[in-house]
Amino acid sequence: MEVITTHINADFDALACMLAAKKLYPEAILVFPGAQEGSLRDFFVRSTIYVFEAERMKNVDLDRITRLVLVDTRQISRIGKFAQIVNKRGVDIHIYDHHPASSEDIEGSVEVVREVGAAITLLLGILRDKGIEITSDEATVMMLGIYEDTGSLTFSSTTEDDFHAAAYLLSKKASLNVISDMVTKELTAEQVFLLNDLIQSATNYAIGGINVVIATASADRYVGDIAILVHKLKDMENLDVLIALIRMEDRVHIIGRSRIEEVNVAEILLEFGGGGHATAASATVKDMTLIQCGEKLVEVLQETVKPRKFSKDLMTFPVKTIPAERKLSEAGELLTRYNINVLPVMRRGKLVGLISRQVIEKATFHGLGNRPVKEYMSTEYSVAEITTPLSKIQRLIVGNNQRFLPVMEGGKLVGAITRTDVLRAIQEDFVTRSDTPSPLEVHKLHARKKIITKLMEERLPPKVQSILREFGRVGDELNCPVYAVGGFVRDLLLRNHNLDVDIVVEGDGIRFAEYFAKGHPCKIRMNRRFGTAALRLAENMKVDIATARLEYYDSPAALPTVELSSIKRDMYRRDFTINTLAIKLNGEQFGELVDFFGAQRDIKEKVIRVLHNLSFVEDPTRVLRAIRFEQRFGFQLGKQTQNLIKNAVERGFLDRLSGRRIYTELVLILNEEDPIPILRRMRDLDLLKSIHIKIPWENETENLLETVKNVISWYDLLFLEGECERWQVYFYGLMDSLTEEEVSDVCQRLSLSNKHKEKIISGRREAEEILREMARRLDSKRRIRRSEIYELLEPLSTEVRLFMMAKTTKKEMKQRISLFFTTLRGQKPLLKGRDLIRLGVRPGPIMKEILIGLLRARLDRRIKTREEEVDYVKRTYIDHGGTV
Repeated sequence: MEVITTHINADFDALACMLAAKKLYPEAILVFPGAQEGSLRDFFVRSTIYVFEAERMKNVDLDRITRLVLVDTRQISRIGKFAQIVNKRGVDIHIYDHHPASSEDIEGSVEVVREVGAAITLLLGILRDKGIEITSDEATVMMLGIYEDTGSLTFSSTTEDDFHAAAYLLSKKASLNVISDMVTKELTAEQVFLLNDLIQSATNYAIGGINVVIATASADRYVGDIAILVHKLKDMENLDVLIALIRMEDRVHIIGRSRIEEVNVAEILLEFGGGGHATAASATVKDMTLIQCGEKLVEVLQETVKPRKFSKDLMTFPVKTIPAERKLSEAGELLTRYNINVLPVMRRGKLVGLISRQVIEKATFHGLGNRPVKEYMSTEYSVAEITTPLSKIQRLIVGNNQRFLPVMEGGKLVGAITRTDVLRAIQEDFVTRSDTPSPLEVHKLHARKKIITKLMEERLPPKVQSILREFGRVGDELNCPVYAVGGFVRDLLLRNHNLDVDIVVEGDGIRFAEYFAKGHPCKIRMNRRFGTAALRLAENMKVDIATARLEYYDSPAALPTVELSSIKRDMYRRDFTINTLAIKLNGEQFGELVDFFGAQRDIKEKVIRVLHNLSFVEDPTRVLRAIRFEQRFGFQLGKQTQNLIKNAVERGFLDRLSGRRIYTELVLILNEEDPIPILRRMRDLDLLKSIHIKIPWENETENLLETVKNVISWYDLLFLEGECERWQVYFYGLMDSLTEEEVSDVCQRLSLSNKHKEKIISGRREAEEILREMARRLDSKRRIRRSEIYELLEPLSTEVRLFMMAKTTKKEMKQRISLFFTTLRGQKPLLKGRDLIRLGVRPGPIMKEILIGLLRARLDRRIKTREEEVDYVKRTYIDHGGTV
């Protein structure tokens, strides 16, 4: 079977080429590899001049293809699923293309490649040479291809051959009316809005002495013919180079136009998986945000205006390596012997990880020197090919904080590049070209920073903003940098409500807190060992203040030892990258966001990552926090982080934690809005056994917990007075299938006090007994009085009642427990003890009996008013006007 195809997002030139190729290969079928541009789709809908018969991609059996004819492309990344058969034996490939050569080019047995304005010009020349005739309708389609790809014969890429081809098509009765209608359409309202956005956002970048304009725009749904907008903007502003980035739906469309040789937009957009000509190119990106695309575009542009350096020019070789099964102590000896800091880890000749001196030293400190390297090696790392340019190498090493970059060729390790190698290359480049700023100096060698004052003003109450500025003012007076840090900053960027403010001071946090308290009414509580203080301000606002500190652990799962440090080191001790953001609060720098470890990137990508490989060894509770954050925010664990969690579980590090620390994390989990996905994830990672080996996770358990969630949601909507420890209701559900002895063991593991333990066990026992009693009374067919429901449920805690409501499967029992919460709870007689004395009742046990009787009568709706209560007392307890 023969197939004619073209590039994804096919345009009129691609369509014209497919029609022409069909005349050269009459037995072939026409297949688009993916979507077509909007203007082409519109042409198919509106046009009646040509019946175009194309097969759907999903109906094509790739195994049956013996010849693949590629038109208007030869890049393997632009032909969709057809890329799977390019190197297949028995498939003959013919190529007709006008694009410049690239590293992704496919080789064919027949290649007709020449740089002209439109690819149809090449095929039309062949048809003319072979004497193959075309119809008027076919000439119109082919002319559309020429007009579109040459900008109506005005682009600098237009050649003499394109003019001759257009003249020939005109002689074949190509309809200029149809062409005019398709090429010069009025802009739609959506296009006008996008064009306005492009105009407003257009920014000039002076890169290597060349002015490049980058413009951006966004639309929530697809808008067609955006290339027209780019042409209009380029012509309006008379721009030499314009690159537009337009986000539509979940993709970023990039269109580049250039009039000068120094900027090859095809080469630039190849970095985004696109292609085209030196003067006109495009790309579609799905896995990056508009901002990320813009940042990457500037970096790629900066690279193109300088002579390139590649990995092969910088790398060191041969490279010292270590097998994955070797001990950490042996790796440490190699590092010392050869005075290096990182070793590639190999398995059967393949690179599988990296192990650093820092990790080995920490692991040895914790007594893990005899463990195999594979357990603590880094498996999330970037690599370079020998042709990787310096700009990308710096992004990998500096931007990703990766000190050691393996260099690969054909899947084999051939060299390595260190941070020192990169700095040396940058220095050499600076010396040789001191008149031009290094394109890699822009915000890549330090923490990423931006000002978020407007976001703070939008999201924070004026009182909180005022307090934060006061902290900055005090920091200025004491000459010490002050930062808001942690979850407060993370949730600010996530647009989540969180007013639990944490402050870190580079200096003496205790002195800072005392100085602040002198000028502001507040209560202060200090912990001098950890250099922390807690301030309670007006309206019950609480602020935690800490000294920037470095922590280290004497043994796995131990509490940390603390030393003074800087804000960067303080952030490095945090659990996950997303919690390492800080906001500078000092005067002129107020609102400056500081990001040392790529937290903004991980928040955008919705990933939970630890900062170093021994994170879970030093503090295994981070395992539980990682899962809690993952499920709360809808993020996912990074691959390396998940591997480290599995290792921590297998090595039993959570078993070494004190019961109190497990209990604290468990309460936080069960207090989440929806703890069930977290518990399910704990099940998947075999973490429930850290609470108790027998805690099950069957369908019954999950169903019960789902019912608990629904019952708690129902209770919250009642807005009743009184606190409810929601975690305790979930805890009862989680422990439901365990025996009382096993529940006692769980309480023991969690280091609960005897009082707390007894409360849990007795509450569970009471729930079972009352449910049995209610079931018995219901089964007796006797109507249960409201006063009976009250007397059964009143002695129980709110948590036990809610658990009973979730546990029972009987609708009648749920209704009666619901009745207690909504109606019976809190009912009291209107008469008090003094009222009874006025009625002649002597003080004593009889008064309690009377009040109970009144309550029962009121609950059962036998009495409602005060007068009825008085009458009830007289009739029931006062004998013919006498006294009781």
